[in-house]
Amino acid sequence: MDDYIEALPRWQQDICRQVRDLIHAADPEVTETVKRTVRPYFVLKGNVCALLAAKDHVNVFLYDGGIVPDPEGIITAGHHNKTARTVAFREGEAINAPALTAMFRQIIADNRAGGWRRLKDQSR
Repeated sequence: MDDYIEALPRWQQDICRQVRDLIHAADPEVTETVKRTVRPYFVLKGNVCALLAAKDHVNVFLYDGGIVPDPEGIITAGHHNKTARTVAFREGEAINAPALTAMFRQIIADNRAGGWRRLKDQSR
């Protein structure tokens, strides 16, 4: 994952490192891996999130099946996606650390409870 981050422009590196720090602060048991050849993922009993740097922003894909509340409206895309939603950060934008951390913690709790797919099935 370090290779992925270090190859990015400085502002994207900063965003990726901030997100990395937040996810590990949310739960120190979260581990890092690389999937799909180069994409950095954070996992704990399932995917929690992934990073993808684009030309003018960094996407943080939240693997929650759309069930984690977003009371502060930080989700920027994928509102109707069946597996993941996105929070995009652009150069100079501040990360809403409390909101993102709360979402990470909920995704991790859901993963520990069997994952969002199982939880969605139980709610029907």
